Amino acid sequence: MSPRNNPRQVVRSFAIAAGFAALTGCADHASAPTGLSLAASRSGLPFTAGLASPAWQATEASLVAQANLSPVVAVRAYSLVGVAQYLAVQQAEGRDGGGGREQLESDRGAVAGASAVVLTYLFPSQAQALEAMVNGQANTSPGGVHPAFGRGAAIGRAIGGEIVARARTDGFTNAFTGTIPTGSGLWISNTTPATIAGGQLPGVTPWFLSSANQFRPAPPPAFGSTAFTAALAEIRQISDTRTADQVQSATFWAQNAGTPTTAAYWIHIATDGINEHALSEREATHLYALLSATMFDAQIGCWDAKETYWFIRPWQADPLITVVAAVGKPNHPSYPSGHSCLSSSAAAVLSTFFPEQRDDLAAKVTQAGLSRMYAGIHYRFDIEAGQALGRSVADFAIAADASGNSVLTPH
Repeated sequence: MSPRNNPRQVVRSFAIAAGFAALTGCADHASAPTGLSLAASRSGLPFTAGLASPAWQATEASLVAQANLSPVVAVRAYSLVGVAQYLAVQQAEGRDGGGGREQLESDRGAVAGASAVVLTYLFPSQAQALEAMVNGQANTSPGGVHPAFGRGAAIGRAIGGEIVARARTDGFTNAFTGTIPTGSGLWISNTTPATIAGGQLPGVTPWFLSSANQFRPAPPPAFGSTAFTAALAEIRQISDTRTADQVQSATFWAQNAGTPTTAAYWIHIATDGINEHALSEREATHLYALLSATMFDAQIGCWDAKETYWFIRPWQADPLITVVAAVGKPNHPSYPSGHSCLSSSAAAVLSTFFPEQRDDLAAKVTQAGLSRMYAGIHYRFDIEAGQALGRSVADFAIAADASGNSVLTPH
């Protein structure tokens, strides 16, 4: 299996080898794509002095892993940085948008300023290292710090402050105050007293969605029905005959706390595409913003459904079903699959930017879904509902973005 098809290897190398190396002052050189960006091409600068955003994305992935953020917490963090970067670049280009060196440096500064402010909010202990990264990027261009970099950085810091203000009131840090129901066919919390991971998500402010229940799926098969019994038997059969390849797949896609998480896997694919297509800073940050914000909204919609149906996990319905140890037992209901909601939404956004990769991206969504069945933690109908929900969220977000009047449009 190649590194690109091995999620655990990809995200770990992406974050640790490239990402946190950025904090030592080598960010641009560590993770910049090898092609020549449109902005760098206009300025005559080498690419490694061109795009700033891939290095900041890689740095964030490393910080997410080091901080042991859960996948739910991580995808919000990625969305905050991605949106801040794109809004900052757009505003900076409104001031230094004539192309050439001025625009290049202004874009770089905007990304650096916005990223540093948001990441300092998320990881306050890293404030000094993050400021060192800003200074390192400012000094990577010929002739030292360019005045346009400073102007862009000031714009970026202001935008970053606006995103932090939004984050403080988006409801994400609120405690879950609902009631976890009990009864036949209902999910059972792993903890006593009962808790639910990500329970606050349905009340969090989304980026694009008008409400958490906008794309709520139909109910799962009734507990004890013929359809449910067949779906449960499929997972029991997998559990009883689980192959080494299936264990490997489940492990690859686990991406629990302590890794950059599954969201970073899809962000890394975005970075590959930015490299291969030589995107400009504006194009790159647009992709990062739309991708990460859509993934976060897909998670909000997913948890709305989880907390509507409270559906029992396979190992709870049949105690003889075993769970792959590296995956563990997620502390939230089964229906629909969070991995599938997130992955299908990500693939839809990436396919819009890189249509030639559509089939490969769809195959990865399938792999991500099957891995959760192999792990013993989801039914097939969880996967199918999650994939459909993720696609619906992505289609809505892509259309909103294309309208020119969305959260990604400067106001």
